Amino acid sequence: MIRAALAQIQLAFMLLTRLPTGQLPDPAPRIGAAAWAFPLAGLAVGLGAALVLLGAAALGLPLALAALLALGAQIALCGALHEDGLADLADGLWGGHTPERRLEIMRDSRIGSYGVLALILSFALRWQALVYLAVLDLSGAVLALVAMAMLSRVAPAALLALLPAARADGLGHSATSVSWRSVGAAALIALAPLLATQPIPVVSFIALLAVQIAVVFGLGVLARRRLGGQTGDVLGAGQQLAEIAGLLTLCVVLTP
Repeated sequence: MIRAALAQIQLAFMLLTRLPTGQLPDPAPRIGAAAWAFPLAGLAVGLGAALVLLGAAALGLPLALAALLALGAQIALCGALHEDGLADLADGLWGGHTPERRLEIMRDSRIGSYGVLALILSFALRWQALVYLAVLDLSGAVLALVAMAMLSRVAPAALLALLPAARADGLGHSATSVSWRSVGAAALIALAPLLATQPIPVVSFIALLAVQIAVVFGLGVLARRRLGGQTGDVLGAGQQLAEIAGLLTLCVVLTP
């Protein structure tokens, strides 16, 4: 049981980060079985970005530059995996007239106008939200980085449970059969930092979860209608949108 759980955690790190993880045991766990561990990969990414933020601030850099470096570290730790998914999805959803054509566009390695704009907006919103939170309270911004990195990685697990695969191959197809029990376990792990520290009132906490759930559910409805289901790009975009929604909600609820 413990060995299987460790293998699933290892697989989650291999899928969602660029951190060295070694070789998987034989037989390797199914991707769907590792969905509960996605927030643990987010924990590593969030901690890495938080250390960069604290280190840059301690060196006397302006908080805007410290936040920029922290986001850069976050992207490097993930190999821009989720950003790539967001860009591909943006190009596909609005660049084709049929599900088949949209999926074809999403597999094209070239990036279009929609993808570029999606990346600019994603990075700008996260950066400015983090700067705002850091100005309010640096320790709060550090907690937000870690907590949102974990919570946003519940989104791919939820989308895998919510939607069928849009393709007969690819990551989205190989990661099917995710149970809602796994999604619930992922959510409990992701909520641990917020539950342990209780940095915001209960009403604000509920608002945070409601906004993120609404965003992920909305993406699921859009992906089902325009693509026929989920793909790896949909999962990556889900993480990005959940993180953006979470950071923006924190900016609202934490404003004095």
